[in-house]
Amino acid sequence: MARWCYRHRLVVLLLWVGALFGLGAASSAAGTNYANVFSLPNTDSTTAYDLMEKAFPERAGDTDTVVWKADEGSVRDESVRSRIEPALEEIGRMKGVGEVTDPYVEQGAAQISRDGRIAYAQITFTEQANGVPKELIEDVVDTARAAERDGLQVELGGQAIARTQEPPQGTAEAVGILAAAVVLFLAFGSLFAMLLPIVVAIAGVGTGLIGTMLLSHVTDVPEVAPLLGSLIGLGVGIDYALFIVTRHRRGILRGMKPEESAVTALNTSGRAVLFAGGTVCIALAGMLVMNMRFLDGVVVATSLTVVLSVLAAITLLPALLGLLGMRVLSRRQRRRLAATGPEPAEASGLAARWSSYVQRRPRPVAALAVVVMALLAIPVLSLRLGATDQGNHQESQTTRQAYDLLAEGFGPGFNGPLQVVVEGDAPAGLVDTIRSTEGVAQVAAAPPANDVTVIQVVPTTSPQSEQTDRLIDRLRDDVIPQSGAEAHVGGVTAVFKDFASVTGERLPYFIVTIIALGFLLLLVAFRSLVVPLTAALMNLIAAAASFGVLVAIFQWGWGTELIGVGKEGPITSFLPVIMLSLLFGLSMDYQVFLVSRMHEEWVHTRDNARAVRVGLAETSRVINSAALIMICVFSAFVLSGDMEGAMAGIGLAAAVALDAFILRTALVPAAMHMLGNSNWWLPDWLEKRLPHLAVEPKEEPAAAVDEEEPVAAAGRSSVVHGFVRTADGDPIDGAAVTLLTKGGRQLDRVTSLADGSYIVSVPAPGAYLLATSAESYGSRAGQVVVTEGPLVYDVELAEGEVDAVN
Repeated sequence: MARWCYRHRLVVLLLWVGALFGLGAASSAAGTNYANVFSLPNTDSTTAYDLMEKAFPERAGDTDTVVWKADEGSVRDESVRSRIEPALEEIGRMKGVGEVTDPYVEQGAAQISRDGRIAYAQITFTEQANGVPKELIEDVVDTARAAERDGLQVELGGQAIARTQEPPQGTAEAVGILAAAVVLFLAFGSLFAMLLPIVVAIAGVGTGLIGTMLLSHVTDVPEVAPLLGSLIGLGVGIDYALFIVTRHRRGILRGMKPEESAVTALNTSGRAVLFAGGTVCIALAGMLVMNMRFLDGVVVATSLTVVLSVLAAITLLPALLGLLGMRVLSRRQRRRLAATGPEPAEASGLAARWSSYVQRRPRPVAALAVVVMALLAIPVLSLRLGATDQGNHQESQTTRQAYDLLAEGFGPGFNGPLQVVVEGDAPAGLVDTIRSTEGVAQVAAAPPANDVTVIQVVPTTSPQSEQTDRLIDRLRDDVIPQSGAEAHVGGVTAVFKDFASVTGERLPYFIVTIIALGFLLLLVAFRSLVVPLTAALMNLIAAAASFGVLVAIFQWGWGTELIGVGKEGPITSFLPVIMLSLLFGLSMDYQVFLVSRMHEEWVHTRDNARAVRVGLAETSRVINSAALIMICVFSAFVLSGDMEGAMAGIGLAAAVALDAFILRTALVPAAMHMLGNSNWWLPDWLEKRLPHLAVEPKEEPAAAVDEEEPVAAAGRSSVVHGFVRTADGDPIDGAAVTLLTKGGRQLDRVTSLADGSYIVSVPAPGAYLLATSAESYGSRAGQVVVTEGPLVYDVELAEGEVDAVN
């Protein structure tokens, strides 16, 4: 398929452009129909919600609030009323506004605080918040704020009002893409190569988001789903394209033609991308185990975006590679390739030196990594799930100011009232019993409607307070049962408390499910029991540390105002499920790319130390670049204007940083060095029963047959590997190691790494000549005889010795 896409690149490009424009036109015509269905089956708050819908079916529109405060005197003063009442009347006449409750009429006396300095009016729109035209909301805000004067503060709160504070749509995505572009340019040094992953990611995320808009008409998709879809889609889309483009560029630099290099890159890294994308989707699908309707739409949106990002990487990317040809390399690389010919593919530089250091000192490296992760995980012990609201907005925003004014004038619990819903008439004494309950500030019972009675209960504490949670338990467990009433406690605060309870109960099953699926995938891919066990443990460590960072920032408030995400509060109750799905999927990606290279080396050398060292040296740079891109993309979602999006962005950015720079670069290789050959242990009985799955097959060199050496013309390929050292045992970096036939024809040529290690490919068992040379050390040549297995052959060079090769 990669070759077809490469050769028919214009057709592929037209298909993708047509899909984007066609879906875009369809979504423009259909619009969106996002629905925040927070109800949970078989919970008390859901039952209360269903009864309230039965009682008040006509209250479909969003209700927002105008709050004002007089610094001196009372809000009843004529100087205040003369400014506020005309503004409320003007708002009431606006098209799209259904009703405005006026505190200055007889029925509105309760809307003025006891000290007379704060009052509020409720504005009920004819549509829900996401359906109210933004121009209407802005007119309401401007009209209300125009009533302000010195000594009179006017603020507005509510879901519709919050829309006026959102940054322009796409700001977070644009900033993330720009930051990713900088990282890609530094990694590739080529403008065209930098653009490739970004174009592929935009194509995948664009079609995914448009598809999500259309799906919102046939299933419940929450408003946060497209944000999470673009969050994960941009991250994986850019990273998957990065892995393939890196492999393609490496192939060209090694002397392959662009078409063959692209096909090989798709057949190797492309396979790994398919496997990695599948693991992300499986991890996301694990959310279905939670049986929360709200998460179903998140699974649909994020999985669709990941699938389309993978599709773009394996179809659109080879077409773009065909258009660019050699221009995927920088000008300097093209000039050097033309002047000096293909370069060796051996890793060198900082990555190779770090890999050698981890091999020499695995225990200190592992101990330091564990200590760092353990310290970062400590805050997770204080994790408290709940709900964020407008009290968590930034202090400068009018929604936060309105929230604080209502809390000041009517008590902290006024912003999160509870509803005790009774079928039929409320039993005598229930209202008085609730009023006398500890933690209750106000109680008001509405007349029965459609055979349902609603009792509004205002707690003495804020919606995010633990005392409010205890009040809900007290009402459900003691007060209501003792009254003999068939009543249920609802309201937004009760809904999120039920979410937190259900999440806590089902989270262990969810974690076990996604870990078991990941274990099975890695077991089949790498034919080992220890590798998937190590990966599972690392995923749990990464999750604990990343949630520790999340708690420290968003729950403890360490730097929330500094990064512009408002006031601290509990972690949103459904966020752990979403974050763990994404985290386990992304962690599996890095594990696959790292261990697949180690496994490839192990299969050919049966030397665990070399396999781990070479695997880390050759993959750490691309993994760290990919992680840096994801960190940029995820961190940019702090600018989304959505608290849940900011939490997910910061949490995932921390998780990716810790996973890539500490776990995969330090702890995993250090642990694998300490475990030795047991990394690759698999019982024979299990080996025979497991299906075979090639994640990233090795690019096998063509077996060269030399007429002069018939003994080397048949049999199985192998390798010669070892170290090039001085007489004192010091490693020699950059030594040229060449494998020749006895007739003098070159079969393979590499340069030694920073630790002096080398590996050359042998086409078949037989006798060969191995020549080694290094600047200032002369050269040395010797005959090697390769049998069925890999041959270890160390070379010692001395300064100033005779050039034995030339």
